[in-house]
Amino acid sequence: MNDANNDSWWLATLGRTIVWARLREREAGTAEVFDSDGTTLPYDSMDTARAALMDAEFVEFDGLDEDDALERGFSLGEVSPPSARHDDALRGLMVQQLGRRA
Repeated sequence: MNDANNDSWWLATLGRTIVWARLREREAGTAEVFDSDGTTLPYDSMDTARAALMDAEFVEFDGLDEDDALERGFSLGEVSPPSARHDDALRGLMVQQLGRRA
């Protein structure tokens, strides 16, 4: 099974800082969230994991349009979910500092 096919990316913003989280659906219907600390948090279902992310003020990246992004302080053209071959390398990419606005 290719886990990347079951991944969705979520983000939260604080000023010009974006904090990423990866939500992954597991084969058994459970879920896990890889967070910005490099911790993988298990959940009993996708719904529970989504609710936890929303409670922490994360939004799903694929659900954003340009207006949503601008309200959060960035343009969709400025950001994309982090990518690395292994979670160890991904950990350092989970917090993204955006450049200053003119």
